[in-house]
Amino acid sequence: MVSPTTALPMETTAHPHTSTLKALIETLRPPQWVKNGFIFAALIFSQSLTRWDRVQQVILAALVFCAISSAAYILNDILDAPEDRHHPTKKLRPIAAGRLSATTAGIVGLLLAVAGLAEAWRLNHGFFAVVVAYLALNALYSTFLKRIALLDVFIVAAGFLFRVIGGGLVIRVAISPWLIVCTTLLALFIALSKRRHELVLLGDRASDHRANLAAYTPYFLDQLIGIVTASTVVSYALYTLSPDVQAKFPGKRLEITIPFVLFGIFRYLHLVHHDKKGGNPTRVLFTDPVLLSVVLLWAASVILIIYL
Repeated sequence: MVSPTTALPMETTAHPHTSTLKALIETLRPPQWVKNGFIFAALIFSQSLTRWDRVQQVILAALVFCAISSAAYILNDILDAPEDRHHPTKKLRPIAAGRLSATTAGIVGLLLAVAGLAEAWRLNHGFFAVVVAYLALNALYSTFLKRIALLDVFIVAAGFLFRVIGGGLVIRVAISPWLIVCTTLLALFIALSKRRHELVLLGDRASDHRANLAAYTPYFLDQLIGIVTASTVVSYALYTLSPDVQAKFPGKRLEITIPFVLFGIFRYLHLVHHDKKGGNPTRVLFTDPVLLSVVLLWAASVILIIYL
């Protein structure tokens, strides 16, 4: 009989393969895949939500963007590892922290990119072109374009726009100019808020993490955020009241959804300024019940108004 004092110690060290897999999944950033929800915009507003063939195509397109965006994240983390080590939270990323080798991550990223591109070509050649453009722009962004102030936020916003356009191309429906304008403005709002959070969080050390942050100030970013905030709300309001909506959705009162958009943007601004959040829009969405509820209510109200 083994006494308590002579009992063998329990093994507490995680298996290296398990640790690597966990670090790899973390690097792929599955929570960020929620951004691919923008692909469904054209499906919803083209009244195609009840057509399973189109729904299936858009779901596959979303999976393609999951693979391609994860490949882009891997490339970004490999190139940004030295700078990320100066960031209070990004230094914990697997590659920057040394929990995942750049070689392993790079091989997985290459496989994801190839698989995603192959499926995009099979789905629709126009959609394939959008995916190639998205991947190329992210590669250029990760290498040098992110160092150019203002251009960096427009490139981040372009990523959302590519998703919307891709969602329309894969089901072969026309993309409304209003959808492009509203998406671009909302994406700029999110990107500028992210830059403001980084600037405030890092303070005097901001340029050590990202050189172009030296070209920004909180006041300047607040001015830009104010412009895109007002533009986003006004554009969405004009869209819901436009002749295009009246012709496409006769008798539908889409303007009823305006308060949800207003409240959602106001709530996000409150989180950015009062709670010092905004660095990770996905985390903000899923950790704030109020914001998440407003987004879900907006989506549900839009679907109900259009389809009932």
